[in-house]
Amino acid sequence: MSAISIETKKVTELTAFTAPTDSCLIPIHDGTGLKKITFANFRAKAVEGTEAKIAPLLFNNAGAHNAIYRGKSLGSTVTTAQYAAIKAGTFDDLYIGDYWTIGDVNYRIAAFDYYLNSGDTNCTTHHVVIVPDTCLYNAQMHNTSSGGWESGAANTTAGGYVGSDMYKSNLEQAKTTIKSAFSGHVLKHRIYLTNAVANGRASGGAWCDSEVDLMCEQMVYGSGIFSPVSDGSNVPANYRVEKSQLPLFQHEPSRICNRATWWLRDVITASGFAFVANGGIADFGNASFSFGVRPAFCIS
Repeated sequence: MSAISIETKKVTELTAFTAPTDSCLIPIHDGTGLKKITFANFRAKAVEGTEAKIAPLLFNNAGAHNAIYRGKSLGSTVTTAQYAAIKAGTFDDLYIGDYWTIGDVNYRIAAFDYYLNSGDTNCTTHHVVIVPDTCLYNAQMHNTSSGGWESGAANTTAGGYVGSDMYKSNLEQAKTTIKSAFSGHVLKHRIYLTNAVANGRASGGAWCDSEVDLMCEQMVYGSGIFSPVSDGSNVPANYRVEKSQLPLFQHEPSRICNRATWWLRDVITASGFAFVANGGIADFGNASFSFGVRPAFCIS
């Protein structure tokens, strides 16, 4: 009979091993004797209690996923599986702050189903609201022949956001870029936009189709900052479906300021719209300034 060689060493004398596979064996004593367990089974048992505790936070629906900020890179394209999860409204493995990098732009998840059940035509399509980290380019709310700030009549908010050159033409470049990056998946939905101004206040509006638009103060800050409000006699037409702060900015306020100045769509005076200043403050300014275009849009 051949002899069996048994190597006896102290634990501290064993060779270090830092890359166990699932099939590796670990000795374990259960109180009755020495047994063995695979690394895969040991790992599963070790995290069992933790998984049970966090499972209620990981339900696959918009509410649960709006409550968790992760900030993970999702690659350079939205996968078929990710689009399927969005369409189903389960949003599997997608969380606030996650982003795709397409054309050197980080497109970051800002909300899930933010517009669901809103609009004069009900939005019934599950969707993800996306906001780019950076401004796509600079443009004016009201164009001038010089392409830059001019005094006087060049600064007007007549016609509200819908009447602005930003809405009528200056967003076209952003729409082209975004529709190329998310081809066939940019959701058209209905929002209420200002189309008339009186005495520096929004005085009228209408339901409009939206694919790519500037954000409003409520989406960024959670409330109006400079937007005129009722004085007891005059009530501005501040109607909007965007009544709450985007979860992206709620969970991670540092995402609001990107060290550039960028436009919001709110009418503040007869000559100026709201914007986020490069120092992070809420501000407003003349419509002929050329500031950043950082729009929001939905994919489905």
